[in-house]
Amino acid sequence: QIMKQVPVRFDLKTLHIPTYSAEKLSSMKDMDWNDFLQRVCSLLDSTEKSTGAARSKLNLLYYLSTVAVHKEVASRLISSQLFPVLVQQLRAAANWDIRAKVARVIGLLALHTSELGENVPVSEAIVLLTELIRENFRNSKLKQCLLPALGELLYLIASEEEKRKHPRECCVVPLAAYTVLMRCLREGVRLFHC
Repeated sequence: QIMKQVPVRFDLKTLHIPTYSAEKLSSMKDMDWNDFLQRVCSLLDSTEKSTGAARSKLNLLYYLSTVAVHKEVASRLISSQLFPVLVQQLRAAANWDIRAKVARVIGLLALHTSELGENVPVSEAIVLLTELIRENFRNSKLKQCLLPALGELLYLIASEEEKRKHPRECCVVPLAAYTVLMRCLREGVRLFHC
């Protein structure tokens, strides 16, 4: 059963970056876009461990969730330096709320992107999501957060391979990803849709 998540809302007052609309982001010149991305990445990459820092990261991830549904923005974000930072946060964040929201942003980017850049580390994200699901297999709430992102990435790779004749190195899917996915489906995991 797929359960819809409630729409996310971010707090403008505590967001430490300008809150551009998706339309504004999609029409930004390269210099402004790079400046925006640099600020987003440095906020996400922050190693501060206070409650306020975690809340700031969550708020930023809520904002990214709202702009990631725009096709042009999703395509630009997934092919930027943000995607490896998201993967790193998925791996290293001590807070599972942050990991869950990072997975949601990754899933939304995969769902809404119209074009996948050559060097996007999609396989790395798939391997990491697979490991996290496998390590936390008995935690159904975590699986509900991580599985949609894994599914969207697998679908994105399948769509990209259909467009091209030769599979790309960055899009190699490990067999374990399919094994974990099938095991979850057999056990009837309830999923949250991005």
